[in-house]
Amino acid sequence: MTALPKRKYTLEEYFESDKNAEGNFENFDGEIFEMSGVSRQHATIEMNFAEILNPIARKRGCQAFPPNLRIKVPVLPIYRYPDLSVVCGEVMVEQVAGLDCLVNPVLIVEVLSESTEKYDREEKFQQYKSIKSFKEYLLVSQDAKFITLLQKHNGRFWLHSDYVADETFHLTTLDIDLSVEEIYQGVELKPRPHDAIN
Repeated sequence: MTALPKRKYTLEEYFESDKNAEGNFENFDGEIFEMSGVSRQHATIEMNFAEILNPIARKRGCQAFPPNLRIKVPVLPIYRYPDLSVVCGEVMVEQVAGLDCLVNPVLIVEVLSESTEKYDREEKFQQYKSIKSFKEYLLVSQDAKFITLLQKHNGRFWLHSDYVADETFHLTTLDIDLSVEEIYQGVELKPRPHDAIN
């Protein structure tokens, strides 16, 4: 995530710049950050999810969407760009500043980077929680085989589960089991400092 030159942008300036931009840009408290330019690991994880989820989603009457589809966030006057989103049933879209924004995702996936991890886990999750249809949130590390799954229970409580190499997790929105290994297939993970010592 890269910031544009440091200054505060109005919402009108942000909408206009994002409408004409070639990449994806998000507004964080008046600052604009470019969301494109991901690492090879990040891109491979996104592609793995798309290849796995697309055919399954279609069979379930659902649809998976890529990173360039904006999601409307009710608690904000602006939208967010997830790395992947899934809608089950009718796809609902609303216009925000003349731009199409998805209204009813049930599943949102974010691939974490060092610069975005804290935001994706905390503030962005709180923003996404204002979406009524939202039921599952997947946070996927690009540096290690580590996935966090947050699932909404009883319309209010979020259950947090972590998964590592060789484990399997269940997505209730699509009623499927996924293995951590298939998500990281073809991903060249950077060796961690303690790995080099051993």
